[in-house]
Amino acid sequence: MPALICGSLAFDTITNFHGRFAQQILPEQVHILNVSFLVPTLRREYGGCAGNIAYTHKALGAEPIVMATLGSDGEDYRKRLESQGLDLSCVRRIDHNYTAQAIIITDESNNQITAFHPGAMGEAHLTAVPSQRSDIRLGIIAPDGRDAMMVHAQQMHAAGIPFIFDPGQGLPMFNGEELKAFVPQFAAFGTQGDDGANCGFKVSAPMCPVMQRRPSSTPRDAVMRSALPCSMVWSTVGRWNDASNWATALARSRSRTVVDRTIRWIGWPWV
Repeated sequence: MPALICGSLAFDTITNFHGRFAQQILPEQVHILNVSFLVPTLRREYGGCAGNIAYTHKALGAEPIVMATLGSDGEDYRKRLESQGLDLSCVRRIDHNYTAQAIIITDESNNQITAFHPGAMGEAHLTAVPSQRSDIRLGIIAPDGRDAMMVHAQQMHAAGIPFIFDPGQGLPMFNGEELKAFVPQFAAFGTQGDDGANCGFKVSAPMCPVMQRRPSSTPRDAVMRSALPCSMVWSTVGRWNDASNWATALARSRSRTVVDRTIRWIGWPWV
């Protein structure tokens, strides 16, 4: 069962600062902030939500269709995805822009400073959901360009494709009224992990799951009960890993089994 994976494809430049940001930033002078960090280690990874989710979904034996954008510098990323056997029929190249880029600096206390350039991702709304394909039975809208997330939600709804709406760190791009429109009208799943908001809110729309608190010594513990044509219970402890957890949820959505797993943060499954 093919699943449409809408989201970002990005290059992640990851660096480490051998110190603590707190030692370099004076609280009383943040209004004139001008700092520089020496980062002895640097690596570049293939990242982005669509890439990570599709990679894991494929590894689980499913059929992901990547729907995203790459810039003029994205040919290496496309070849990488092709080598994984991924369907790239919905990946658009934007020649006048760069592929989305994230530059991350992490200090010794695991604090992070991230700069993100959306680049080609800002034009992801130009690619329409392939509604003519009758074999697409499920989708996910992961963090992407703001316009793309709104347009693709409307298009999936119009095509009758149930989907997961996971704004992740893109949540601040939407106001309250827009989010209300997303959850009850469109999303087959409506969720938000601990990184962006309090996990455990209730969604009452048709075909939406209910995220509900249950008594536990772990306050982040939550259960997601899906109202899709399957019986699935999903439990999480700790931070929500969108790539591995959402891909597994997509792969299992066609079954009628009950899933109750405890998952801890293990980092991104870099492709």
